[in-house]
Amino acid sequence: MQSSEPAKPLPYNDPAHWDKMVTAYEAQSQPFTTLFADAAVATLPIGPASKVLDVATGTGAAALAAARTGAAVTAIDFSAGMVARVRAHGLPNIEARQMDGQALDLPDAAFDASVSVFGVMLFPDWRAGLREMARVTRPGGSASIAVWKSADGAAVHLLLSQIIRRLYPDNVTPMPCTGLAELADPTRFAAAVIAAGFSEPAITEITHDFTLKVADPADIDKLFEFMPHWSGLDAGQSAAVARALRSEIEQRRTGDSFAIPSTALIATAQRT
Repeated sequence: MQSSEPAKPLPYNDPAHWDKMVTAYEAQSQPFTTLFADAAVATLPIGPASKVLDVATGTGAAALAAARTGAAVTAIDFSAGMVARVRAHGLPNIEARQMDGQALDLPDAAFDASVSVFGVMLFPDWRAGLREMARVTRPGGSASIAVWKSADGAAVHLLLSQIIRRLYPDNVTPMPCTGLAELADPTRFAAAVIAAGFSEPAITEITHDFTLKVADPADIDKLFEFMPHWSGLDAGQSAAVARALRSEIEQRRTGDSFAIPSTALIATAQRT
């Protein structure tokens, strides 16, 4: 007999999940994602007269980069906690609004440029997210969209997948966001951007290291407890992966830091 209860949303698709992560995300992830956000925004021809939309802004890395050009920035996210954090910066040229990126409550052709850094790829309907970016960008306007080059994402997600795949190749649990796998391929990524309503996408690669602090080995396992890859392993396999992880860290660490190279694809395109 099937349960009549509705299925729970995946953590990545649940605003409450991100609400709880605001402080940790800003401290641990934003310094890393800012490197890619700065690169994505730098591809846009924007300045003080421009109106820019940042889709799935998170704690605001791309919005802040765009605001530094003098542009008027609208930053949207479905997480109230993330929106509150962006508002807390108090910048007069950033308006942060809670909104679903798959169905933007914004008029057509309202922006000169739109950007999404590691956001649309996580949407349940990422194609709708790309179409909405195109809809609200004026004809001739620009877009910059960043995704991970690996279907396993980046940073600790990527490292854990690599270790599990090496030890238990039949036990790797795919990331629960189909956009991650689809858009990780440059050809498919370009085709998706064109299908959404943009033209002539240029795809560039950029790699930066995610620096994991490893001063306390007891904290390592905590990084992975709630990741989908980890939940697919039994107790013995989890212990083996943790041992392999610690061994790799000890071999490659520099002091209390451990670098995880992570590569993004950035698509820059023009609205048709």
